[in-house]
Amino acid sequence: MFNALLAQATPPAQPMQQDDRARMLSTVFMLGVMIFLFYFLAIRPQSKKAKEHAAMLKTVKPGDKVVTASGIVGIVVAVKERTISLRSAETKLEVLKSAITEISERDGESNESKPNAS
Repeated sequence: MFNALLAQATPPAQPMQQDDRARMLSTVFMLGVMIFLFYFLAIRPQSKKAKEHAAMLKTVKPGDKVVTASGIVGIVVAVKERTISLRSAETKLEVLKSAITEISERDGESNESKPNAS
């Protein structure tokens, strides 16, 4: 019975051969290329867009015409630390700064006359 157990045991590990090393290096290289591509195609553009949005929110001031993520168009009445007070028609709203998606006019100057960069 003891011989039967020994026969089923895995053989001792053999030293790595040259072709095994080459396969391992090519696998590590491909993994590195995939991480590099993922960074430049997914992570970097998203972080760049987030930085641009944060910079835009820092420049919002009373009198600017803005559009929120929900589609509300209004004029900024007051800017607080985390929120912005908007006047839309005859309604005054308080929305989070992060809900602002674009500034369509800055204190009376329209963005419609400027060419769109997209």
